[in-house]
Formats: sequence, structure tokens, C-alpha cells
Amino acid sequence: MRPSARRPETALFRMAFLRAAFALAGLGFLMLAGCTPLYRDHGFAPTDAELAVVTVGKDNRETVSRAVGRPSASGLLGDTRWYYVQSRYRQRGPLAPEEVQRQVVVITFAESGTVSNIERFGLEDGQVVALSRRVTDSNIEGISFLGQLLGNFGRVTAGQALPGAN
Repeated sequence: MRPSARRPETALFRMAFLRAAFALAGLGFLMLAGCTPLYRDHGFAPTDAELAVVTVGKDNRETVSRAVGRPSASGLLGDTRWYYVQSRYRQRGPLAPEEVQRQVVVITFAESGTVSNIERFGLEDGQVVALSRRVTDSNIEGISFLGQLLGNFGRVTAGQALPGAN
């Protein structure tokens, strides 16, 4: 056998090795692409340039509505405050989305209807507030079913148990 002649097994082995190397490299690139963060924006908050048009003490709800638009939320007890909320979320792969930026612009109106204050808050100014809790607090912990049943004796009077006995 000549030294320059290659065995067919060696050529097949090299082809299989190259295919496996390309497959692993492609898989590695896909894994890296899956870890790239995705950003989503929600809501709207007017910029400082848009708010510069609004004059405190002069503008009213109508002129603010024309200048920056109506908000998605307003005060609960009347229409004295308008809230503009904008958030930016980052999601990395299968992890839960994380809020990375928040702006809240609050425009407060006086009783006369004119703008009395304009404030801007960021994520660093906020606090976590539970708007809704779906937890039922049970006050019967440590009491068995029989204890609950027997605990009701003595609470019901004869007038409550018999109709027309009042």
C-alpha cells in the first residue's frame, strides 16, 4: 500500500467528525442566542419636552389632553390627578420578566381645574404595593372539625332556631 493512499475508513471518520463539530458549534450559537435579553415596553409617559408645553396654573384638563394625551389611569376619588405610567421589561431565556425601568408622571389639578403640579417618578422612587391579594386568612387553624361543630352549641337561641318563636 502506498503511503499517499488513504483508507476509506479514515475519510468517513473525518466527515463524521466535521459534521459533529459543526452541529455542536451550531447548538452553541443557538444556546447563546437564547440567552440574549428581550426588551418589551408598556404604557406611555410624556417626555420633558412634551411636558414643557404645559404651564402650571394656566392649563386645564382639555389643554393637557391636547398637548400630551389622556392618561390610562386617573385618581380614584375624583379626577384630580392623571397618572401616565411607562415600564420597560427585560426577559432572559426562560427566566421571569424583570422590570428594569419605570416612569410615572403625575399631573395634579386644582379644584378650579387648572394644573397645580407636575411630578415624575422613577423605579427607584417606587415601592412594591399589593393591589390585590388572593389569600384567604383562615381563623380556624388548630380547631378540629368536631371542635368546630361542638363550638356552635350555645350560640343559637331558641328564638333563632324556631320560626315564629320571637
